Amino acid sequence: MAFTLPPLPYGDADLDPVISPETISFHYGKHHNAYVVNLNNLTKDTPSAELPLEQVIAEAYGKADRVGVYNNAAQIWTHTFYWNSMKKGGGGAPTGRIAARIDADFGSYDAFRAAFHAAAVGQIGSGWAWLVDDGGKLKIVKTANADAPGWMGLGTPLLVID
Repeated sequence: MAFTLPPLPYGDADLDPVISPETISFHYGKHHNAYVVNLNNLTKDTPSAELPLEQVIAEAYGKADRVGVYNNAAQIWTHTFYWNSMKKGGGGAPTGRIAARIDADFGSYDAFRAAFHAAAVGQIGSGWAWLVDDGGKLKIVKTANADAPGWMGLGTPLLVID
C-alpha cells in the first residue's frame, strides 16, 4: 500500500483571492506531494509502508533514526488538516457552540482572531498556529515544522494556519 496525496476538498481557484490558484498549485501540488513521494521512498519494502499514516507518525515520533519518516508523514497529516480547515466561501465569524466557546475562552471572536493572527505571524520559520481543545478549554498553540498538537499532548486540533 502506497501513501497517496489526499484530494483537495475544493478546486485550485476556489479560495481565490485569499489563496491564489498558483499558490495552491505550488503548496499542494508540489510541496505537499513531495512529502508523499518522500514517505513512499523512505518506507518502501518496510513494515511502515503498510501502516496507517497516524501509526507511522506515532512510531517515528521522537526517534532519531526515523526523523525523515516522521517529518514526511507528519507533514502529510498537518498539510491535509490545513487544506481541510478551509472551504470555498468560508471565513467570517463562527456561530453556534463553537462561537460560544470562543467567546467564553477568548472573550470575543475579535480577541480570538487577534490572538490567532499574532500566533501565526509570530511563528519563526516553518510552523503552524493551531486552535485546540485542551480538556474542554480552547487554546492557541504553535508548533514547528511537521509537529501537530495531537501527538505532542497539546490538545485536539480544531483549526490551523500554516
